Formats: sequence, C-alpha cells, structure tokens
Amino acid sequence: MRILIYWNKLPQDQRTMLRNFLSENFRLKTDQLFEVLTVEEQDSLMGSGVTHEYKKGEIIFREGGIPTGIFYIKAGRVKKYKTNPKGNEHIFYLCSQGELLGYHALLGEEYYMDSAATIEISLITFIPKDGFLKVLRSSTTFSNALLKALGHEFSFFANSISNLATKSVKERLAFNLLILDEKFKNKDLPHEGNEIILSRTDLTNMVGTAKETLVRLLQEFMRAGLIEKTDKTIRILDRKALVKEANLMGSNTKKL
Repeated sequence: MRILIYWNKLPQDQRTMLRNFLSENFRLKTDQLFEVLTVEEQDSLMGSGVTHEYKKGEIIFREGGIPTGIFYIKAGRVKKYKTNPKGNEHIFYLCSQGELLGYHALLGEEYYMDSAATIEISLITFIPKDGFLKVLRSSTTFSNALLKALGHEFSFFANSISNLATKSVKERLAFNLLILDEKFKNKDLPHEGNEIILSRTDLTNMVGTAKETLVRLLQEFMRAGLIEKTDKTIRILDRKALVKEANLMGSNTKKL
C-alpha cells in the first residue's frame, strides 16, 4: 500500500512545529549517534562490521534471541515489533537509514525483548560486540551520546504507551500516518508528497486494530476529504485536518 502525504494546507512554520514535536516525542534519535564520532572512530566501528543485503520481510533478530553485536541500517527500513501468544504483531517503531538496532539488549546483557524485520530491501551492517565496545570505551563523547539516547528511549516508550492507551483507533491511525510521513520523507524534495510503501497488514499492526476497522476508517477519511485512496495508494489531501484527527497536542492542535 502506498501513501502520499501533501503539505499544501499547512503553513511552513506549522510544518516545522509539527516536525519538531514528532521528532522530540516519537523518534529514538539513534541516527544522531555516529555524528559525534571522529572519522577514525567511524572507520574503526564500521571496519569491524559486515554488510548484508536483506530481502523484504527478512528477520534480523527475534525476541528471546541472544545479542552478539549491533546492527546499523545503511539503506532501507526495518520494523520493530512485539508478538503476542497468538502470534499477532504490534509494530511500535520503524527504523530507517542511519539508525542502530540491538544495542539496548547488548549493553544490558539481556535477551532481545523485541523482534526486527525489514519492510523493504535493506543494506544492514552487523557490528560485532567487541568492535562496538572498543569504540564505546575509547570515546567519552560517544558513550555520553549513547547514554542520552538510552534516556530518551524512556520518554519515547512512555509517549507510545500513552498514545496506545488513551487515543481512539481513529486518532491512532491519523497519528501513525503523520509518523510515517516523517519516516519516509524525501530529503531531496521536502515540500513534495511523501510516498510511503507499507503493507496493509503492517499499517494495521502499527495502529493496533483489525483490518476491517482500518479499511472502514480509511474510507471515512476519504469521505471527509482528508485522503484520496486507490487500490495501492493513499494521498493525504488535508494535513491540517489530519493533525486535528490525531489530537496530537491537545489544545495546541488549534494552532496548526
């Protein structure tokens, strides 16, 4: 399923406000960790790794597995999810280019608490534990940045749990469309519509609902003029209205 999101009904200052809000509250920020490394440290870290091309839907690691290193996404996108006893997935985060996977379990010397799988063809570098810890121990700047990232994770998960527990399904759908827009934005064409390719099953598992409910709500958004939907494409026509449907910032959404 392809989703195109357009900015044309949201002024530039309000777009910036919304992006900052989503970035601060609903992004893990691991893509910023490598920015603090020197060129030599980056070469040391990546030089110890092995890059592999993953097919769409390929598992990177599974819940309950033992971590032996971390994963760096060079290209592509990866879903992080939990599986319930019935085998149903709940996708709680999408990782994209530049982000790290698996470092939390590695540092805590724990089993993986979630699973990760690609949603498109991806290039991912596996960095062994020894290579990662070597740079971590030698770079105070990197270790401090990682501590900040770990601290930010608490806020991220608290916000995510609150979002799932307190928002209606319709609000969660609108919210996730906004999140996906940030994850799939075209850096070369920031003011154009962002094309998001995500299966209906994955979107259902992100929102936390049944497929039938998802289809009904998408049709409701279409009738209200928020989106235009074809067999494989969703175009968001009224972003301002979508922000209000998401009820992201309570009374602050009136400013958007």
